[in-house]
Amino acid sequence: MKFSHVDDQGKANMVDVGDKPDMVRTAEASGKIKLSTLAMELIIENKNKKGDVLTAAQIAGIMGGKRTSELIPLCHPLNITKLDVTTELVKDGVLVKSFAKCVGKTGIEMEALTAVNVALLTIYDMCKAVDKKMTITDIKLISKTKEKI
Repeated sequence: MKFSHVDDQGKANMVDVGDKPDMVRTAEASGKIKLSTLAMELIIENKNKKGDVLTAAQIAGIMGGKRTSELIPLCHPLNITKLDVTTELVKDGVLVKSFAKCVGKTGIEMEALTAVNVALLTIYDMCKAVDKKMTITDIKLISKTKEKI
């Protein structure tokens, strides 16, 4: 079996996607952070000492998703046309979802996943003073699509 991200010597290799056609590509991802009752109350009441947790997480997620190719060694820089991060308070924490869209030669799932991870890490950072038992969990790709232009 030949892997596309490995050269003939078994070394990491960035795949040449230059000959692939541009397509409209989308991806959705999600993840969750489980929080204590106190951390949840502070978020709901917007009384966390570090500020508005959910807005900071949303913005950080978008910023992180846009920098994916700088963080993941073999990811190609993409022409992102849309990157959205949403947060939803659930029974025992916060559910984060992302939607990413681009026109390009390779998929955008890593950007969607990075956006979710950065948003969750931002929540963790902002709540760590009041919750020592937070758990980030269930990070997953929900969907990815590609359509001819």
